[in-house]
Amino acid sequence: QVQLVESGGGSVQAGGSLRLSCASFGYTYSNYYMAWFRQPPGKERVGVAAAYTGDGITYYGDSVKGRFTISHDNAKNTLYLQMNSLKPEDTAMYYCAADLRYGNWYGAANYNYWGQGTQVTVSS
Repeated sequence: QVQLVESGGGSVQAGGSLRLSCASFGYTYSNYYMAWFRQPPGKERVGVAAAYTGDGITYYGDSVKGRFTISHDNAKNTLYLQMNSLKPEDTAMYYCAADLRYGNWYGAANYNYWGQGTQVTVSS
């Protein structure tokens, strides 16, 4: 049974930083895609960033390029999202996803496993 557990969300003022973590348990493969998605209230879930644990290649959504950094610690089975220069429009529930089955990294329907989410609130 695969389990993803996010942490690190909170409230911050615009321009501040937060670091999200996603610990994975029970995953038997060594190389797979993991990603961060976010979902503002009343809106659809969208891809923020993704990483392939095998070679470390990363992908980013246009709205976070240059501000967010995704990374994965293979020894700890933990995915991170370092978020800098936060803006009010970054406010959302952030979800960790794992195991891309097919298609593009930013497709929410393409992942097998999801965490419970962690709230990020950025005030102006």
